[in-house]
Parts: sequence; structure tokens; C-alpha cells
Amino acid sequence: MAGSPAAKPLSVEAASAQLLAAARTIEGSERLPTSDCLGRVLAEPVISGTDLPGWDNSAMDGYALRAADLQAGGGWLPVSQRIAAGQCGTPLAPGTAARIFTGAPLPEGADSVVVQEVCEPEGDGVRINAEVAPGANIRRRGEELRAGTEVLAAGTRLGPQHLGLAAGVGAAQLRVYRRLRVAVFASGDELAMPGDSLGPGQIYNSNRFLFRALLQALGCEPIDLGIVKDDREATLAALGTAAEQADLVMASGGVSVGDEDHVRPAVEQLGHLDLWRVAMKPGKPFAFGHIGETPFIGSPGNPVSLFVTFCLFARPFIERMQGVQDAKLPTPLMLPSGFALTKPAKRRDYQRARLEFDGAGQASIQRFHSSSSAALSSLTWANGLVVIPPGATIAIGDPVAFLPFAGLVPGDRGL
Repeated sequence: MAGSPAAKPLSVEAASAQLLAAARTIEGSERLPTSDCLGRVLAEPVISGTDLPGWDNSAMDGYALRAADLQAGGGWLPVSQRIAAGQCGTPLAPGTAARIFTGAPLPEGADSVVVQEVCEPEGDGVRINAEVAPGANIRRRGEELRAGTEVLAAGTRLGPQHLGLAAGVGAAQLRVYRRLRVAVFASGDELAMPGDSLGPGQIYNSNRFLFRALLQALGCEPIDLGIVKDDREATLAALGTAAEQADLVMASGGVSVGDEDHVRPAVEQLGHLDLWRVAMKPGKPFAFGHIGETPFIGSPGNPVSLFVTFCLFARPFIERMQGVQDAKLPTPLMLPSGFALTKPAKRRDYQRARLEFDGAGQASIQRFHSSSSAALSSLTWANGLVVIPPGATIAIGDPVAFLPFAGLVPGDRGL
């Protein structure tokens, strides 16, 4: 059984594959103004309503002309008109040039544009001090894409560049999947909220804020159920309420084997566990299952364990539920180690790490001084995770696998 302590922990890859295979894209979408769609996921493709560019136009500020009207090496031509962006000129008279600016439509009869840097205004004309080739500095109609072309596929998470392209092809509105509703709670009698006085043995509930922020960065709608006491009936009630309200239920704490770990057995009472325990550190007690038809993800209570398992497992699962088709584990970078490790790990170890550069610009990976899964400050010190295989020792300079937070952590945009 998946929830049995005797069951062998799954590999990270097997656990990830099982979650992704179980993820089902939510039903329901809405049509929104393109400007309101940042971070949302397309529910239908965007089809261009226009050629891009929509007409032959000048790629530079300069002069439009017929190349055949100039002798080899250049010459002088009278300027017959001026065409700025947003204006349309008249057909170009033979033997003349048109002053033209970037983006302006090419006048009928012209076949090239000469950049202004090689031109000199002279009287009522222009002297051109260069060879001119037909087709120079012209952006042809439809050379980027044609009307009717699919420019953004369904399942694309929309960033600023996607919204710019959608607007550029005339899409005033986009159909996107509705926001995923995720019910979250943290279990533990030791938890107190920031601002409250700490009682004996209590700690502040950082997981509540970590959970909400990670979900909001993914564009989800968190349903915050607060703190659930270490009590079986309270846990059952919270899980039942969460499953009725949400598309996904997530909990931190209560998924291990202690006497006060009530979440895992409560999920099994209300539904079933499909996966429990992964051969990794931190986060071994990670759990996945269903309460009725509602998927459940449970992470250990230590904040670093929550963070790592969310990024590796929950993030791609949620993205698949949101309609993102290419959701998967990220591919690590192989970079030289700036630390030595002589004591091999028993399980694959995801340690908080930082990519650094020395004075010569040489990169190396440094790890946080503590591997404790309670060291929340390690997540702000780090800009990624270093992946240490079980049984491995590492010497300085050895290549190590590094997962940058950019692409791993929702909302993180760079090192």
C-alpha cells in the first residue's frame, strides 16, 4: 500500500511521473481583456487576425527610391515627398526619392530604402553616397507571420512577451482557464501567527505565508484554512471542508509516522493515498492522494521541506492542472563545485546553494552552511538547489547538478 511504512520510497523521477500522470486540467474558462491576462494560461490558441507586418514598410530612417534610378556608387535625386510612420505616401515618381521613417509604408514604385547615415540633403534633393541594392532595408508584408497563423498555443502561460504578441496581432481578449482553487492549511499545536505572543514551545507559522505566496505566484486562488490543531477529528473536518471547496487540497505537517501526525491517516480514512515517501532529503514524507475526486498533496512541516517539495512536485502538478502542457521537472545545470563533501548522503540530497563568480569571472556552486530543513534563512541566501546523489563524495572543482530558482520557483526571474 502507498501509505504503508513498509513501502519502499519512490525515486524523485518516479514520484514526479506519477503526479503528472494523475493531473487533470480543470474545467472552466473565461474571456478577459488581453491586458488582464498576465500569468494566466490560454484555454484556446491565439490566431493572428492580420499579416505581420501588415504592409511593406521601411526598416530604417532614410530615403525610399528605385535602385535603378541611381548610377553605380550613388548619385543625387530630388525628394518628392515625406512619409512618416502612420502616413501613406503617393506612388513614387520615377527618378525621385521619398524621405521615409521607420515603420512607414513603402510608397508604390519604390524597391529599396537607403539609410540616412549615407545620405546628404542637398538643395531640394538628397545625395546618396553608397551602392543601393533592390530590397534593402524593407520589411515585407507578412514576412513575420500571415493572417490565420496560430501564434500562441493553448496551454501557454502568458508572460509580458505573449501579451505583446497577442495585442500585436489584434487580439483584444483572450480565453484563459479559470484560476485554480487550492485549499491550504498547516497542522500543529506549536504554531502561532506573527503578531501574537509565543507560548512555551511555539513557533511562528511561516508555512502559511510560504504556501500562499507560492500559490499566488502560480496564479492560483488560495483558500486559506489557517492552522489545524493536532487532533484527528479537527483534521478530518478540515480535509472534508477543503475537498468540497477546492480543486486541490494541500497541507503542511502531519504526514509522517508520529503519534501526532494526523493528516496522512485522515486522508486514508476519507479517500486514499497514491504515493507516500520519496527517496530524497529534505521532504521524504511527501504524500499524494485523493479525497473523493479532489487531489491532495501533503508536505512535511519543516519550511525547507515544504519549499523543496512544492517546487519539485506540486508546481508541475499545479501547472498541469492549470492547462500548461509542458509542465515537468527542470533540467539542472552542470557547474563546478566550490565545496567539498566527504560524508556521502543516504538519499538524494537537495541542498540550498548559490551560484557565485570569482574575480576572474569563474563560476562555482557554494552550499549553505547548514542542511537543516528548518533553516528558512537558507532559502533567501540561496539562488538554487545543488543536487547530491546518494553515496556521492565531492571534491572542489567536481561538476555538480544545480537547479536555479529561476524556472524552479514560481515568480523567480533570475539569479
